[in-house]
Amino acid sequence: MAGYRRQLYRDDAVVLRVQKLGESDRIITLFTRRHGRLRAVARGVRRTMSRFGARLEPFGHVDLQLAGDPKGNQGSSLHTVSQVEAIELYGKRFLGDYPRYTAASAIAETAERLTPIEREPSLRLFQLTLGAMKSLARGEHATTLVLDAYLLRGMAFAGWAPALAACAVCGEPGRHRAFSVPAGGAVCPDCRPPGAAHPAPATLELMSALTSGDWGYADAAETGVRRECSGLVAAHLQWHLERALRSLPLVDRGTPASGAVPSPGGAGPDVVPPRSGAGPVAGVNREMTE
Repeated sequence: MAGYRRQLYRDDAVVLRVQKLGESDRIITLFTRRHGRLRAVARGVRRTMSRFGARLEPFGHVDLQLAGDPKGNQGSSLHTVSQVEAIELYGKRFLGDYPRYTAASAIAETAERLTPIEREPSLRLFQLTLGAMKSLARGEHATTLVLDAYLLRGMAFAGWAPALAACAVCGEPGRHRAFSVPAGGAVCPDCRPPGAAHPAPATLELMSALTSGDWGYADAAETGVRRECSGLVAAHLQWHLERALRSLPLVDRGTPASGAVPSPGGAGPDVVPPRSGAGPVAGVNREMTE
């Protein structure tokens, strides 16, 4: 629009992803508190003498001044970063810790996928994402528990929470033994479809504990139960996303139980895989740092 001048506004954000642009710039994918997910150009941040290049790395919590229309009604959809102040650069704590780095990558990718519309505020999901990064940085709980809790609660915000306390088909209350991803969660014997998984009762209890925030129960869960929980959560999420998350197969979930062979994305052998999507990727998710 002729004569349009880009306005300045401030917000705090979690950095989800960075991509190279030209010789010295980057496109930063941000999850902001008040303006949802948006993309912004950071000029010259790849130069050695950049004033704020180190502050715009994945997983950091930053305060920014951005140039552009916050509602996206005028000008380019790409905003421009004009100022950055670090609030907490969580990514620096993950660089030498593969389990935490890959879990943070999966959280960031999920946050981006759960916000398909740019500049649409999602305060609860922003707070959940920031809280997950803080928990990973502090090492309060096992990384896989933090990741699975984030995925379960993120799905709840999106309306995809798996049924755990009642049958997903008929609504019959109770802790049912079968779990069907296409059906939407736990199913009773009368509604159980062919191919439904039969997880241990403790696995469904762990899923409930992670959803409600019962960390005392979650922290005491056995390794085999945690792995089975991760498989169900990953399969349920990727079914609803209709694509596999590229970072999930890379998450370090510990040593498998004897004889167990985990399938891509952490799903167990009896879990229905996502409807479509690529398989495992060799190496860490490069889109996070390119």
